[in-house]
Amino acid sequence: MYNQFKSVSLSHRNAPLAIREQLALNEAEAKSMMLRLKDFFDISDVLAVSTCNRTEIYYSSSNDLNEDIIKLLLIEKGIEDVESFKAYFEQFSEGDAAVQHLFHVATGLQSQVVGDMQIPNQIKHAYQWSADLNMAGPFLHRLLHTIFFANKRVAQETFFRDGAASVSYAAVELLEGLMPNPKILVVGLGEIGTDVCRNLSQNTNAEVTLVNRTRSKAEALGAELGFRVADFADIESEISNADIIVSSIQREEPFFTKEMMVRLRGMSFKYFIDLSVPRSVSPEVEEVPGVMLYTIDSIRSKADEALQRRLDAVPHVEEIITEAVVEFNDWSREMIVSPTIQKLKGALEQIRKEELGRFTKNLTESELEKVERITTSMMQKILKLPVLQLKAACKRGEAETLIDVLNDLFNLEKEKESH
Repeated sequence: MYNQFKSVSLSHRNAPLAIREQLALNEAEAKSMMLRLKDFFDISDVLAVSTCNRTEIYYSSSNDLNEDIIKLLLIEKGIEDVESFKAYFEQFSEGDAAVQHLFHVATGLQSQVVGDMQIPNQIKHAYQWSADLNMAGPFLHRLLHTIFFANKRVAQETFFRDGAASVSYAAVELLEGLMPNPKILVVGLGEIGTDVCRNLSQNTNAEVTLVNRTRSKAEALGAELGFRVADFADIESEISNADIIVSSIQREEPFFTKEMMVRLRGMSFKYFIDLSVPRSVSPEVEEVPGVMLYTIDSIRSKADEALQRRLDAVPHVEEIITEAVVEFNDWSREMIVSPTIQKLKGALEQIRKEELGRFTKNLTESELEKVERITTSMMQKILKLPVLQLKAACKRGEAETLIDVLNDLFNLEKEKESH
């Protein structure tokens, strides 16, 4: 099963946002895609991972279905130019490479922001979708639980998840510390503004309103995240109602000025968080009583410090992943010999029962119970060495030879046919 595990990946590493957003899958689309795969192919252990930065399909099959899966995904998303889009995908056709890639993705090593704290939960959601559809077999169950344990070690033993390493996440971390239950106005929904909104969606205590010059974009994001949307024309009244204004407007001159703040007399205390370059909030707004401004430079400085701590922790994270992969490899190899062990146990148990049937007809119940215990114990001791040798052979990569020897010695294939 290990060598049958494969994956296809579209991510920020090889595809721009304009391409990635066309291939993003929500829960319903991901489940529909997984069911399509099950209908069309002999496939198992299917995992569909979709975030704002990646869309990936993992699966187990004796055939390399990567090209077919990419084509099916593109067709499902209504994309006709299959050949052009296919070039954006990475393909992992070897089990080792696919497993390593999933470990690196799930721990955040492959994230656009190294150590992304959202990716472990996103992997858990993908795992739940597989479980909901009965498409997660023993291999995928074990693999993901090994990954979850590795993630726990990363969080406990390293600084890889400490602090906010992206400007958008650092901004959200800042505003969450400003006041409880804030009314937040997000103005401008470019890439950084959208990232702020996605991070804000994790904060259930905030009341968020979105404003964008193109209202349809605000409405789409608002519907996705459950946020209120307002017209750009009403921005001054929205400022009056907000406690915190997050701006990522792209323009040459500041949009939020001292004059605007003076015009909005009688407003309550306001925090401005300016994430624009060039700046969209004039520094002079702080001359108005009750207005405080945080600029992208101060926020980026905080994010850069956190990012450096995470980068320093990468070697330790990679050590944890290596140890986890070795552990998973050992388990996976042992799974190869598990059927042989079960057949060997079955063969010996059949011999034990046949011989007991021949020689225990005249025994009392208590005598028979003793003989049962003795022969069962003997069988377990006889089995112990072959089982240990099989597991050791697995680690050496020599299991197949020993499996063949045991099959010949105990006629295990015939034993299997008789059942």
